[in-house]
Amino acid sequence: MEFQDKVIVITGAGRGAGRMLAEAFAAQGARLALNDISPQNVEALSIELSQRGYPNHKVIVEDIAKKVGAQALINQVEDHYGRIDVLINHASVEPHIALLDMDEWDWQRTIDVNLTGAFLTLQSAGRIMRERGGGVIINIASLSGGTVVLDRAAYVASLFGLVGLTRQAARELFAYGIRVHAVGRGLGRFQNAGTTVPADMSRAVLFLCGPRAAHLTGHIVNMP
Repeated sequence: MEFQDKVIVITGAGRGAGRMLAEAFAAQGARLALNDISPQNVEALSIELSQRGYPNHKVIVEDIAKKVGAQALINQVEDHYGRIDVLINHASVEPHIALLDMDEWDWQRTIDVNLTGAFLTLQSAGRIMRERGGGVIINIASLSGGTVVLDRAAYVASLFGLVGLTRQAARELFAYGIRVHAVGRGLGRFQNAGTTVPADMSRAVLFLCGPRAAHLTGHIVNMP
């Protein structure tokens, strides 16, 4: 139980990998802050976790693509739990629109959620982690069809930006004991001598957030 009583914040927790990671951390005894813009999805997850015997979680409905929403999320977590040990940036949107047909709103909303939202939550949580001696930030970013996929120009651009943000944040924040990684598909290759990251996404994220990976930061982990 490496994460017993650790405080884990997950954005976009109501679906997909965010939901899967919430279940994985809950099973490890973590205290969860579950964020989503959709109350229906995240509240359904909350009910499911409670029914499975994992009551130690808090639902926070905020739009993290906006500074007010991102700061409100992190402030509520700190007020409720007193600290943040891990931030999982999973919230994302993926419009399926051809490049020449995309309007500015679709482009901007994708960048706002996938990249700006990650920056805002990373910055707010990072300040708390710095004061408390460290933490882990994981950016979830997947290109299931590879590094270039049809009708996903905004999505692909945002995720390449997220990889760059991950590398820069890892370099700047390591001095404060904050480790930053990106995990997903189509991102690149993980290369670190003597280190084996599990192929399953949940196990990979738990590994990177745990004590066995305390010496690692800035890795872009490409899942099979």
